[in-house]
This record gives sequence, structure tokens and C-alpha cells, in this order.
Amino acid sequence: MLDVLGQVLIYVVPFLLVLTVIVTIHELGHFWTARAFGVKVERFSIGFGRAILSRHDRHGIEWRLAWLPLGGYVKFAGDLDASSVPDRKGLDELRERIARDEGEGAVSDYFHFKPVWQRALIVAAGPFANFVLAVLIFAVLFSALGVQVNPPRVAGVAPDGAAAAAGFETGDLVVAIDGRRIEDANEMIRIVSLNAGEALTFRVERDGQPVELIATPARSVEQDPIAGRVTVGRIGLQLGSLPGETRFVRYDPIAAVGRGVQEVGDVIGTTLHYLGRLLTGRESGDQLSGPLGIAKASGALTDRAVSANPDPVFTALNVLLTLVQFAAILSIGIGFINLMPIPVLDGGHLVFYGYEAVAGKPVAAAVQEAGYRVGLALVAALMLFATWNDLQKLDLFRFLGGLAS
Repeated sequence: MLDVLGQVLIYVVPFLLVLTVIVTIHELGHFWTARAFGVKVERFSIGFGRAILSRHDRHGIEWRLAWLPLGGYVKFAGDLDASSVPDRKGLDELRERIARDEGEGAVSDYFHFKPVWQRALIVAAGPFANFVLAVLIFAVLFSALGVQVNPPRVAGVAPDGAAAAAGFETGDLVVAIDGRRIEDANEMIRIVSLNAGEALTFRVERDGQPVELIATPARSVEQDPIAGRVTVGRIGLQLGSLPGETRFVRYDPIAAVGRGVQEVGDVIGTTLHYLGRLLTGRESGDQLSGPLGIAKASGALTDRAVSANPDPVFTALNVLLTLVQFAAILSIGIGFINLMPIPVLDGGHLVFYGYEAVAGKPVAAAVQEAGYRVGLALVAALMLFATWNDLQKLDLFRFLGGLAS
């Protein structure tokens, strides 16, 4: 029983803590932008379900702490449905009710009667807040702790791998892949792992001379300590910097922000690249993770941080640092997902507002309802697929099969 409780504390609690913080920042992006445009807000809730704590401020906004820590939400006055994009009939009915109950002047305080560009900015502010949070986290880490840079020097070549066939030699220094400059070994590993089956052009320095080599990463199924079992690309190289090559770079605050923006851009670019390969059938999709996989990754990171050093102070600092880094990556993921053009997400709302800006009227109720249903189905299908991946990585089906045999 104690072991189970320990696993819950290590795996679930850090995930819920990080998720709640990130979603709260997302909702605060919506909230602050809405208030800047004078939108009337009824409630801001951290968590879902019944309130544990609740108070109203001088603007009449209820600030609530709820018992289910799975994020939070902001509720604008006059929200009619889950999609928050009422059609012309719904708008007319809402306007009439507001004018009757509060007076004609109160209509302009409601979200749905703000100019479409303001509504679009309010919706986009949630994902934008997630990206800003990630940039700030990276900037603090880059300026306070710095970045260790390990040049991608070849320390060994597998005799039967793609690298050996391409002509790699021990001592080669990789400086570019497909024209993109490479300075760190982790960057090279990321590119190779996400391009299984694709010919990559490597520019290396060998004895001070540039050499161009072409290698195609082979698919390899591996057990990652954080992500579980995944399929990645490998070319058969061992990387290791020479003495004195590894350097530690700390950035001033302004440069750290710029590097943070670059880091967020790299994560988004990598995600788009992976999704593009997934949609074209060049990836299996086993790197997609749902709540189980994310919780497992959070727990694995926490467990690794705890076991790194038995000293309590060091352990606490290491766990905090690990969760902060995890929060940055997860924040980018939540911001990115919410910008997908699916009606139940922020990106779907932006699509509806784009139509309204061009057509001069909201999307018809029937179209909204159909889009909402399709959006729910797409999100549900994606979650089921990701959860299936998580269960496969956890070897649950193999375990159940063993019980049945």
C-alpha cells in the first residue's frame, strides 16, 4: 500500500501540479486580455468542480479554487454554449436580454459584442501566454544556470550502421545537417532521431577540411527512460567531445530571452516536422503521449532528480529545477495543441472569427454544432490514440497476457 502511495506521489502529484500551473497561466492570458478590452467576466477558477475557496472582487468576479486540480477556466458573462461562438439568432437574443436586464449600454461589456479582432486576440492570448511562460522559464535557466554545449564529435562508428556506409570516421566533427548549422550533440541526435528513412546530408570537419557525407537513419525501437518504448532514427554513431571542447555558456538577460524564443521556436518546429511526417505515413505515431505518458514522464523525471543525490537540500533543488524544465516543455505543448484548428479548441474559435471577419456575420448555428461535434470526436480520437500508445509503452497488454496464460 505504501509503495502504491509512493508511486502516486512521484508520478501523479508533480504532473497535476505542473498541469494546473500551466493551464492557469493559459487562462490568465485570456482573462487579462479580456479585462484590457473591458469584457465582463463572471468567474476565474483554478481547478474544476465544487469550490473549496471562493471570493468576489470589487468587479464582481468570482475567484474560485476548486477541488479537482486538472487546470482551470475563465467564464465570460453571456457565454451561451461550449463553443462560445453564438450565431446571429443567439446574438440577437443575448443582446435583447442584456438590454432588458441591464440597459443598452451594458451590451458593449460582453465578450460576444466586442469587435471580432478583439475577440480573436482574447482567444489567442491563452496559447500566447503559454509560449511566453516557456520563454521566461528558459530565459531564467539560461541566465542563471547557463547551457552546456557538447560539440558533436564522432567518438565511434558502428561497423554495420548507416554512418559507416556513408564514410564517417572517428574524430569527425559534424558542423551542419542539410544546411542547418549544428553546435551541440543533442541537436544532432534530435534531428537524426526524427528523420528515420530520410537521407540527410552531413557536413563534417576532418583534419581541418570540410567533408560532405550522406546517411539515411535506420528505424530503431528503443526503451527511453523518460518516454518509454519509442521508434527513432539512428545512423550508428557514438558522440563524445574531446577534452576542452565542452563549454558552458551563460547568457545576459536580454540574450537569454532571445535564446528562450529560439528554444520555443525549435520545439514548435520539431513538433510540426514530426506531425508532418506522421500525416504522410513516415512516422508510426508512437511518440505521441496522452495523460498517462505525460504523468509517467513527469514521475520519471522526478524520480531521477530524487535519486541524483541523497542530500535533502540538493534533492529539493533538483526536483524543483526538473519540474520547471518540464513545465516549459509542457507549456509549449498545451499552447500548440490549443492553436490547432479544431472547433472545441482556441484555434477552432479563431477559424470561426476569421470567417466572421470575411463574411461579416457569425458562422451558422448548424455549422457550429457540426464543427463542435467533429471537433470533440477528433480530440477524443487523438486522446484514445495517445492513451493506447501510453499503455503499449507501459507493456500493460503483455502483462495482462501473461496473467491470462
